[in-house]
Amino acid sequence: MKNYIFTSESVGEGHPDKVCDRISDAIVDAYLAEEPESRCAIECLATTNRVIIAGEVRGPEAVLKKIEGVTRAAIKDIGYEQDEFHWNKVQIEVLVHKQSIDIAKGVDSGHNKEEGAGDQGIMFGYACRETEALMPAAIHYAHKIVKALADARHSGAVKFFGPDAKSQVSLEYKDGKPVRAHSIVVSTQHTPEVSQKEIRETVRKYVLDVLPKGWMCGEDHFYTNPTGSFIIGGPDGDCGLTGRKIIVDSYGGSAPHGGGAFSGKDPTKVDRSGAYAARYLAKNVVASGLADRCTVQLAYAIGIARPLAVYVNNHGTSQIAEEKIAAKLQQLMDLSPKGIRTHLGMNRPIYARTAAYGHFGREPEKDGGFSWERLDLADELRRLAGGQKTAAV
Repeated sequence: MKNYIFTSESVGEGHPDKVCDRISDAIVDAYLAEEPESRCAIECLATTNRVIIAGEVRGPEAVLKKIEGVTRAAIKDIGYEQDEFHWNKVQIEVLVHKQSIDIAKGVDSGHNKEEGAGDQGIMFGYACRETEALMPAAIHYAHKIVKALADARHSGAVKFFGPDAKSQVSLEYKDGKPVRAHSIVVSTQHTPEVSQKEIRETVRKYVLDVLPKGWMCGEDHFYTNPTGSFIIGGPDGDCGLTGRKIIVDSYGGSAPHGGGAFSGKDPTKVDRSGAYAARYLAKNVVASGLADRCTVQLAYAIGIARPLAVYVNNHGTSQIAEEKIAAKLQQLMDLSPKGIRTHLGMNRPIYARTAAYGHFGREPEKDGGFSWERLDLADELRRLAGGQKTAAV
């Protein structure tokens, strides 16, 4: 179809699942800050005034003693000081143990053996021209809405917003391109004294700031707190788990997902680093002008260094043969787990910041954060077209 409505959702940093993602990634960062080769697989569950952390690690034992403090700091930074979920009062149980030796020996490098992948699996990366960030428009604007609400809360510009929030953006497409919002849904936790009318008018202002001019939906398709009051929120209102928002974390349903979560995993885990590499490659293909849309799939087996397969699909928009692009991508980047980490500088404490508002479509940062959003392969890829003209970004 060329004319249709497509929807994506996002959730804010105070959503119960995102609280758990943030805690898991803050613990990963704590290990990587002490020992860049640390191994982590951290899971978190959060409910009313209780957080349970479990998983496997290989790293400095001293960090284990810091986990409770790291957890409280993460909850405080998000902004939870509710009676039933308070950063300083929540009970924290840490059930973290050493990494399995069977997993370790499959992953570690050794005599005549390259470092292998931390697990089997498939990872997808995607990019398109719908936004300047080369992200699908619906998830791009859904993220921006909840981020704008959080910024207003943290700055003190709006006193009655709570940490928990969700957005949903349905966009109208004409001839395959987004042209306006068909409907917008925003739910935000709030203090008891504020009226729903005031919440609606305040939220509207931030939505209008985020959307392109003229894209706002009609009044009858703009929904705020559709069920009424949203006073009880966060883990007190709903149990949270690490890794339960994988579509929010990636492309909002506009592209396939391999099924593996990102948060809580160190970059030897290809669920994370492979997905980041696939986005990096797809984004550079689109930025080079070789395609308007690009999906990259990588496949790995536990203990095996090289990807079993590299697949490129440009959805009928390719300037040259996709197999030629796939071959070139493998020349430009070593897609072994170690090669990915080295190329993108991933053995750093840069992951807590990824836990909300999407892992993709962000700006590369000076300390190496979001390095997979760089466009440093685009010029080399552009040369693949030879004398053919490409529509570079």
